[in-house]
Amino acid sequence: MMTLMPGPAPSRRAFLSAAAGFTSTARAQRQPPNVVLIFADDLGYGDLGCYGSKLATPNLDRLAAGGAQFTHYTSANPVCSPSRAALLTGRYPTRVGVPNVLFPNAKTGLALDETTLAQTLRASGYRTMCIGKWHLGDAPEYLPTARGFDEYFGIPYSNDMNPRVLMRNTDVIEQTATLETLTPRYTEQAVRFIERSKGSPFFLYFPHTYPHIPLAASERFRGKSPFGLYGDVVAELDWSVGEVVAALRRNGVAGNTMVLFSSDNGPWFQGSPGLLRGRKGSTWEGGVRVPFIANFPGRIPAGLVSDALVSAMDVMPTVAHLCGAKLPDRPLDGIDLWPLLAGRRKSVEREAVLYFDGVHVQCARLGPWKLHLARYNSYVYGPAPAGGRKNLPLANPELYNVVHDPAESYDAAAGHPEIVRDIMARVKSLLASFPEPIQAAYAATRGLEASMPPAGHLPQLRPAAK
Repeated sequence: MMTLMPGPAPSRRAFLSAAAGFTSTARAQRQPPNVVLIFADDLGYGDLGCYGSKLATPNLDRLAAGGAQFTHYTSANPVCSPSRAALLTGRYPTRVGVPNVLFPNAKTGLALDETTLAQTLRASGYRTMCIGKWHLGDAPEYLPTARGFDEYFGIPYSNDMNPRVLMRNTDVIEQTATLETLTPRYTEQAVRFIERSKGSPFFLYFPHTYPHIPLAASERFRGKSPFGLYGDVVAELDWSVGEVVAALRRNGVAGNTMVLFSSDNGPWFQGSPGLLRGRKGSTWEGGVRVPFIANFPGRIPAGLVSDALVSAMDVMPTVAHLCGAKLPDRPLDGIDLWPLLAGRRKSVEREAVLYFDGVHVQCARLGPWKLHLARYNSYVYGPAPAGGRKNLPLANPELYNVVHDPAESYDAAAGHPEIVRDIMARVKSLLASFPEPIQAAYAATRGLEASMPPAGHLPQLRPAAK
């Protein structure tokens, strides 16, 4: 397997014995498994020690060594709100009404007729809580407590947005949240939820505020990292993960809990995408490929490293399968990853994965190949050029083998016209099931529809082995 980060990779064997500390000595629980989903904000692919970073992340490194680490996990979008909408529904953000970032006092949010993972699990008897950044609508009907969560504690959007209110359930408890206290206060809430929920199956969704800017760390961590405030913030986030895992152990539920860790998109101004090209706000790999760690003692093999292509949209069907929960009636874009996580398969067959920026498809990935079809003339948060920010079609779509060329430096389209045609046909066929405005945006981007290859029929994919 290819290493995407410079410098010596940490020895995974060295972590395996330490990873035993994450297992519970208690007898296996008879109740359905608990799920803890920890979600960083703007954490880059290259920001964890187990992904080759020099930042110290010992707790996350142990979590990875005791379970599975994925090297080709992609967010469903390079910015905050859409990526979270896809994570919690298993569907593309352009299907669920969140193509762009939401702001305070928005009149909309995650479509009310969509089903979240929390709603799915609560219907199966789970206690549910969301702690941290929500960012899927701040009107009462869009808040976590209306979308399947029994409890909520956090800021309903990004910490650079105002008013920066801190909420408990639907009540504002602080008009201006103190940034330096957020990570320890979030962590305290998570520990308390575990303590009072240990008698029943529970789902803890823990979307951290950091390392989104403005950065802040508590006095315990500020100034301690040799990598400045960003390093301090990541160190405190890693500490928080350790505290959550320790709480699982103390309460005798670690052996029956799957812990997942990832990020919503790539790094913004600080942080590292590793050797990947691009950052937050772009559909280059650095904007969408992020760490993904899955740990479940006795169920997910320790030391598993997978280069299979997986997506944030896969979390919903995978967790629902594991927990025996009924999936929503609407078709999902994600797939069940359990054969990968259980170590029974090294890959799963899937359709092309689409990369959206706003309403526009910009890229599609099929296996190792990634086809760029369009590109904006500026980053979403960068200065807009004269005439405004526009999505522009590439007259000659660019093809990259992102397994051998993670920096997307060498366009291979001229040598593989059949792959270009195949992926373009798949994109057109897939988009036929999207809302009409999304189809119209793609047709406008591509220009003359006559130039598009016929969609035909997509190849029949074999179901993944169970």
